[in-house]
Amino acid sequence: MKIFVKAKPTAKEEKIQKIDETHYAVSVKEPPVNGKANAAIIKALAKYFNISPSRINILSGQTSKQKIVEIL
Repeated sequence: MKIFVKAKPTAKEEKIQKIDETHYAVSVKEPPVNGKANAAIIKALAKYFNISPSRINILSGQTSKQKIVEIL
């Protein structure tokens, strides 16, 4: 399954907002430095979908706020 994620790094609180079936807004506390925000997004999505973080890959948008994420 592929989903589209709008990343919101350096937020005050960590939360996931479902916009529609394939679009999500993910807020994380970590800054977008050295992949910390991406790692936090993967961890947050894994918790949200109740799966292992190893089943989540960022396909595109490593350095962008708009990401395409694959959930295996």
